[in-house]
Amino acid sequence: MATVVDNVQLHRYEVVHDGALAGYAEYVRSAGKIMFTHTVIDDAFAGKGLASTLIKHALNDARGAGVAVLPQCPFVKGYIAKHPEYLDLVPEDRRAHFGL
Repeated sequence: MATVVDNVQLHRYEVVHDGALAGYAEYVRSAGKIMFTHTVIDDAFAGKGLASTLIKHALNDARGAGVAVLPQCPFVKGYIAKHPEYLDLVPEDRRAHFGL
């Protein structure tokens, strides 16, 4: 069982699997925006789909908060490219910059 939490003090979303920290997605927040900078999944948890679970949760949070997403992290950018239902979170005038 995986859960995702926003660890505001460390500026990252964390995914916990069976009680252990499995990975995180670091971010920088500013007025009306969240920039995802780096995603890490511990090798012991690789191949379980936890990175996708993590990013899906973070993007849904961004949508709920009404903030724009700047996907500096290659994994987040790739996730959005594969899931176009999240493309609207990236400002239209910034999509080309991120290759979206």
